[in-house]
Amino acid sequence: MDRREFLNLGAGAAMATGFAGVFPGCAAAAAVSANNSYSPIHLKDGEENGSPLRMRFLGTGAADWNGLDERGELRRLSSVLLDSKILIDFTPTDEDMIPTGVKPEAIFYTHSHGDHYNPPAALRLGLKKVFLGGTWIDRAMEDFAKAAKENDLKVPEIVPLSPGDKMTIHGMTLTALPANHATGDLKEQTLMFLIEKQAVRVLYATDTGGIPAIAARIVGIDPHAKGKPITGLVMEATMGMGTEGDEDFRIFTHSSVGTVLRTTHMLLDKGRYIPAGGQPVYLTHLARTLHGTQAELDATLPKPLKAAYDGLEVTFTA
Repeated sequence: MDRREFLNLGAGAAMATGFAGVFPGCAAAAAVSANNSYSPIHLKDGEENGSPLRMRFLGTGAADWNGLDERGELRRLSSVLLDSKILIDFTPTDEDMIPTGVKPEAIFYTHSHGDHYNPPAALRLGLKKVFLGGTWIDRAMEDFAKAAKENDLKVPEIVPLSPGDKMTIHGMTLTALPANHATGDLKEQTLMFLIEKQAVRVLYATDTGGIPAIAARIVGIDPHAKGKPITGLVMEATMGMGTEGDEDFRIFTHSSVGTVLRTTHMLLDKGRYIPAGGQPVYLTHLARTLHGTQAELDATLPKPLKAAYDGLEVTFTA
């Protein structure tokens, strides 16, 4: 299937499902208890708890971005900032995208690949809490202890997460979910996250090849189990559209535009995804070798998909 056929299929499927109008090992390195408890960061006096969820895309590129491409475009490595308080993934490429005066207090890591995980960059931000998969916490503790010693900085508290674990910080609850992705450590369970703020429920799914069944069950979007629908979706589309994307070797651990579109169709059709009027599904972690320019993506992506870009700020409501 070529790109034109793919786009026609996407538009037709959108009409058929009735949503054509819906778019846009060092013990001293961390304090970790046996029951995964931690010292919560509480809301400051007067800080709103009922406001919408604000997400700023610091970077939207996959690992093959290493500066300006041949078209003069740039995507930093994938990272988002939530309500100016919490990060999901962070590397030195994203440092210039942190707004002036903003001091994030916690970071949640999806996995240990270098295009998502960089302890020195996190330490420079003065983060107080680090959350990551318990399957690789010993390695992470060593990494942070080494980086802290080399840069004369304090090691933050490092908290292990397992699929299904929930952590509430600054009025947001993040639930760890199993992702379909692999690193060099065969024992590492990679993660993605459900972000909840009162009635807002946003699924942030990167890096992953589709949505694993266990993750869907935990979130409540498995059509075979009744659960609350999500109100927002951010999903990786490392691979492109049509055959050039779906048949790329990255299919084992990443998603294509087609994967995201089919997932969206199903969730909308089954009532498991109910976005606020006009809000698109945002695509991130875009490979430079498998996607066109932002302008080309804006012109060709089938609704309700939209390519996020570095610096994009989105407000999620329910």
